[in-house]
Amino acid sequence: MRFILIIPLALAILLASQVFFGVDETKFAVVTRFGEIQRVFKKPWTANENPVHGSRKPFFDNRLLRIDVRTESMPDKDQQFLEIDAYVRYKILDPERFLLRLKDEFTAQNRIGNIVISELRRVVAASDRADIIGGTAETQADGTIIVVPTITGDQEETREALTRKVIEGANRAVESVDNDFGVKVIDVRIKAADFPTTVELTVFNRMRTERNVQAQKLRAEGEEQNLKITSDVDREVAIIRAEAEKISTP
Repeated sequence: MRFILIIPLALAILLASQVFFGVDETKFAVVTRFGEIQRVFKKPWTANENPVHGSRKPFFDNRLLRIDVRTESMPDKDQQFLEIDAYVRYKILDPERFLLRLKDEFTAQNRIGNIVISELRRVVAASDRADIIGGTAETQADGTIIVVPTITGDQEETREALTRKVIEGANRAVESVDNDFGVKVIDVRIKAADFPTTVELTVFNRMRTERNVQAQKLRAEGEEQNLKITSDVDREVAIIRAEAEKISTP
């Protein structure tokens, strides 16, 4: 008897799962049928839908989404290359446009990431190295390069001004007629602006050569000083010996 009651209950739950669906407060839902958008849910909702064959309900996150863009080597204003590592935070504003243009968040990562890299490259190419790395580069004794931070007159880090340009350019691109992704780029952050390994190696080799030259110079000066001191001592000894011989001669 109990088993007989379980079967209708299971069927009812299965039917309800097909007829009703919930929209979480962190999600957008887009109901499509045979590829055509039927309805968009932007707020928490429990909706019912006739279980017609071919319906889909893609969900998209309505929170800030992050993209870690690939590290790229980019030349600055003086054609000095830096390894730029950055990330992007964006938000879906129009899930319908997002679905039509990008289909899913994976595609969005590639498209938006490439746009941000392009904008980073443009801004970096027009900027001084000190502004990009947020300070001046100083080479340490072991050849490593560190950055001493600098701040603009109004106490705002210069890198912030650069990233604002990247954000503005990226938003112009994602909102353009050709793209119209239904998203907004909220933030772009440069995690690291490093010197390529070849640059650090070149600096290290140059410093090692300079130190070898300096050491050889000091060694030569030391030998010269030693010869001078030895010559002076030999001269003094010769004078003293000559005077002693004069005194001892009757």
